[in-house]
Amino acid sequence: MKLSYKKLWKLLIDRDIKHKDLIDKTEISRSTFYKLKKDENVTTDVLLKICEELNCDISEIMECID
Repeated sequence: MKLSYKKLWKLLIDRDIKHKDLIDKTEISRSTFYKLKKDENVTTDVLLKICEELNCDISEIMECID
């Protein structure tokens, strides 16, 4: 199984939020952000920060794919 963050990118587009704004507001590092861009593993703390900032559920920003 693999993680996909395509839902996150779509949500950012729908809400007109720039990547830099997300990084600044959530205080995640650029390296962590690029892990997300590459669909790599990040900590649940990072995912929860993003969910809190976007006021959404974790299922709205990521999914597991085969």
